[in-house]
Amino acid sequence: MDIEVSRSDFTNWRIVDLPSAPLEDGQARLRIDRFGFSSNNVSYAVIGDMLRYWDFFPAAEAGEGGETQWGRVPAWGFADVVETRSADLAVGERLFGFLPMSTELVIDVGQADATRVVDVAPHRSEMAGAYNGYMRCAGDPVYRPDREEVQMLLYPLFFTSFVISDFLEDNDDFGAEQVIITSASAKTALGAASLIHARGLRTVGVTSPGNLEFCRSLGVYDDLVVYDDVATLDQVPSVLVDVSGNQDVVSAVHRRLEGTLAHSMIVGDTHWDHQATSASGDRPGPAPAFLFAPSQIAKRSKDWGPERLAEVMAVAWSDYSSWAASWLVLDPHAGPEAIIEVFRTYLAGRVDPTVGTVCTMFTAQS
Repeated sequence: MDIEVSRSDFTNWRIVDLPSAPLEDGQARLRIDRFGFSSNNVSYAVIGDMLRYWDFFPAAEAGEGGETQWGRVPAWGFADVVETRSADLAVGERLFGFLPMSTELVIDVGQADATRVVDVAPHRSEMAGAYNGYMRCAGDPVYRPDREEVQMLLYPLFFTSFVISDFLEDNDDFGAEQVIITSASAKTALGAASLIHARGLRTVGVTSPGNLEFCRSLGVYDDLVVYDDVATLDQVPSVLVDVSGNQDVVSAVHRRLEGTLAHSMIVGDTHWDHQATSASGDRPGPAPAFLFAPSQIAKRSKDWGPERLAEVMAVAWSDYSSWAASWLVLDPHAGPEAIIEVFRTYLAGRVDPTVGTVCTMFTAQS
């Protein structure tokens, strides 16, 4: 069973229930147990065409007439091997990785070692390698059974957060004295802020009035402003990390920091439905550049070697996950209809930043 969304109208959903296909040699069937849901999933849909997120898990054929193009939104979560025709995966193994919002996934098992297996299905061969690997929980250095919810909710976002901070550090922070982060309550923003703040660089969060006190309570921002007050930002050498996708805010920051903005980074699109005004075109300073996390990870893997990179990330994640577990409130949802409503809630922006949404396609009756 799959959940599919119209790629041209994110409020339009359908549930597709097709029979399971028999496995071929080298394949394994995964039962998708649980996955996390956050504004990151909305970003996958919004930039799905640009970065080919729709291509990881192709949808079933369109309905009669083919008038609507459908897609499956990816998520990060845990799955169990329930059937295998691969010598490298055994029934009962638990894996963590990139999954569709479905009850199962068939993978073509390729490269495998003690910590990871790779899906080498032909349609994924041109996709970023960071998304094609599945961590074997028994050998994963970051896995803890009592932290599964935190891992599925925050580790993929923390991966991006880590890359944000590392990319800036790798570029000497572009000479900036402060890093301004929009959508400051978003979990990717919080992870980046915690890492950048820990390095001693001044962090400034931009958020809504309703999330101001929450962001302040976490202690990872040296200063906070609401969206309407970006004209009060200190005019010192700065980097902008845009998680919101709100082009009016980005342009306002560019205008305020004209002559002092050293780099403008595009990360997410939490304000996916914001309609930019004509003033958005007035944007002095550096052109906003999209951060593609797998590229920086590939660079660091070459710079440091995969083992050193894994060690650095594991230490950073251990510290961050312990901190996040102290304020994250888990919110479980079961069944495809409930998951569709969750997505609609996130589309509407009605999300408490303290909440971590955990989803499963299975209900008690499944």
